[in-house]
Amino acid sequence: MISRVSSRWLACSTRHGQHISKRRLFVGSSNLFEYKVDFSERSSLKLSGGKYARLSDGCAVATLGDTSVMATTVSKSTKSSSNFLPLTVDYRQKAAAAGRIPTNYLRRELSVSEHEILTSRLIDRSLRPLFPLNYSFDTQIMCNLLAVDGINHPDILGINAASTALALSDIPWNGPVGAVRVGLCDNNLITNPTRRELSNSELNLVVVSAAKNLVIMLEGSANNVLQQDVLKAIKFGVKECQHIVNCIHNLQKEFGKPKREFEIKNVDDTNGNLETVIDSLCEIKLREIFTNVNHHKISRDLAVKDVKTEVIENLKSNFDNLNLELCSTIFDNVCKQIFRNLIFENNTRCDGRKLDDLRNISCEVDLYKPLHGSALFQRGQTQVFCTVALDSIDSALKLDPMTILTSGINEKNFFLHYEFPPYATNDIGRMGPSMRREVGHGALAERGLRSVVPENFPFTIRLTSEVLESNGSSSMASICGGSLALMDAGVPISQPAAGVAIGLITNYDDNDTKNIKDYRILTDILGIEDYLGDMDFKLAGTKKGITALQADIKIPGLPLKIVMEAIEAATSAKHKIINIMNSTIQNTRKLKKDNWPVTEVLNVPIHKRGKLLGPGGINLKRIMLETGAQISSNSENDGFTIFAPNQDALDEAKETIDKLMAEKSEPQLEFGAIYKAKVVEVREIGVMVTLYPSMQPTLVHNSQLDQRKISHPSALGIEEGHEIQIKYFGRDPVSGMMRLSRKVLQGSSSSPARSIGGNIIK
Repeated sequence: MISRVSSRWLACSTRHGQHISKRRLFVGSSNLFEYKVDFSERSSLKLSGGKYARLSDGCAVATLGDTSVMATTVSKSTKSSSNFLPLTVDYRQKAAAAGRIPTNYLRRELSVSEHEILTSRLIDRSLRPLFPLNYSFDTQIMCNLLAVDGINHPDILGINAASTALALSDIPWNGPVGAVRVGLCDNNLITNPTRRELSNSELNLVVVSAAKNLVIMLEGSANNVLQQDVLKAIKFGVKECQHIVNCIHNLQKEFGKPKREFEIKNVDDTNGNLETVIDSLCEIKLREIFTNVNHHKISRDLAVKDVKTEVIENLKSNFDNLNLELCSTIFDNVCKQIFRNLIFENNTRCDGRKLDDLRNISCEVDLYKPLHGSALFQRGQTQVFCTVALDSIDSALKLDPMTILTSGINEKNFFLHYEFPPYATNDIGRMGPSMRREVGHGALAERGLRSVVPENFPFTIRLTSEVLESNGSSSMASICGGSLALMDAGVPISQPAAGVAIGLITNYDDNDTKNIKDYRILTDILGIEDYLGDMDFKLAGTKKGITALQADIKIPGLPLKIVMEAIEAATSAKHKIINIMNSTIQNTRKLKKDNWPVTEVLNVPIHKRGKLLGPGGINLKRIMLETGAQISSNSENDGFTIFAPNQDALDEAKETIDKLMAEKSEPQLEFGAIYKAKVVEVREIGVMVTLYPSMQPTLVHNSQLDQRKISHPSALGIEEGHEIQIKYFGRDPVSGMMRLSRKVLQGSSSSPARSIGGNIIK
């Protein structure tokens, strides 16, 4: 449901008789507007604009609850030198939006956080497919977090604000799109769940859809949710997205700028039809290359490159004033079309596989003795080496304050780091900080495994995935290898998990570029099938259900029918992969390795914790340096937990602790017994006494010195060095201090004699 808000209009009443006029409120060259999108039993989404950033090509603000995101878009008027769309999307969250000040030394926002990178990628993948194919103008979309209430998530607002800004601008774009988050709580699907609802949800799915129920992007994680529930959630999300799409359509009609004209490269040369000439020169050779199953990634790429060089040299000798850049573009287009046509003609792929066949898979575990867990997963020419490191719970990944506020997660005791060195694709490059692609792939693989890792595991788990060879779907291979490595490390995962990538090749009607005439779904795609195809649909899960999915769609939307078939194909392939993995290791390793870390709970009485810690925690530091064992406080039982890198280190640390606690051992006092105490200090509120030489002085309050009310111990003639009789009532359960009283002995009572250090006290 879409409703206009009264602030969109400014009513100016000029009464000459009964004449009343209304005019639109103009600010500069923009109109103020605010539209509201209502969802069933959920908070309304507000889309507004015309107030901020009026010099940009387009600007809009999306608001849900008290969380608001502003998106601006600018596109250059001069063409870029690149042949692809040079689109940059930046999402930034400011501490000021939450009423906070950054805690770094400069007290300002510094480098981009991982959460900002992932949100930027989410927005990029939601908008990029709808730009015209030949649009090669530098375009930038910036999404700024204006305000955050800690309840509603801003990432969905970024997509909707950017979609509105593009629709209202003069930038050519075939949108709009709408985005919603779908949760699953108590078997009920929820639109845009709050942070608290999402923490209890079995599903966290972002759905982006265009008009006519076309799916543009999917991304989500799930707690091993059944396939049919995920399919229902996608359909539900697409339906909800249509409300937003219709709203933005109405805004575009009333407030949108006319789309700018842009130059399209002409594929024909003045000397003749280059496309026909190039096609005739290379078709036979390219068909031979793409049907030769003996080719692998590098040899196939080199063979295509040789044909391209030969064709261009031939053209140089026959044409004058040849546009080499145009020739290269035409050759690439011809090559892509031949590759796709062969799949339709033969239902066979370039490596000889059928459409639903998997590549050859091999697995190994426990590769190196010093590692807690390791695995090597090979699928075709994609090879991933995964390692698991187990450390103390104090090594958990601490998140930045803004990420904590927006996600509700303070720290993570399981995290996955993904590395993609240049040699994995036979390239040369410099290794440095993780790029956006690596961060995104690592986050996807982490989501695929997070739900099978136990939450109460006593260690922090760092899973690293290093891609040694890459020819498609390295992030899904990381899930397979990571699952094997976790089982090898003794982590009791609920079920083995695997991932697979599904591709798509489509044919459109000649007269309708939006109507798919024919298509082929490809299981376990190669790198070239991803590059020349129309979709990269990644899905991960166990045999029972789905744990993560991500759909990168390169065409302007997919019908729900194709999305459902892709999930079916991925589910079938996932089961086959897990069966192969089970032949290597089926369950979590039970027999412990010698190098596995160990942890144990220390039960230390409250009154003895000071002796364990030492002044400034010096005893814990000494144990850490001498044995490598870490002792940390345990919030669950208000005690201590000792972590050691191996059993020998734990035994050595416990021996050191026993010696430390045995020094100057204290006698055991009996509850209700009477003891003689020595006054060591007189204070305003009472006296400090000791029962034995090594005891820390304990206070006997004025209220416990006499049955009469006194304001100072001197009123009873008590001085430092005197000995008094007191009764022992155990220790305070909170502070651990002794509870002593002299007052109770002034009445008629008797108690047997008690001994401390061999002396009888009566």
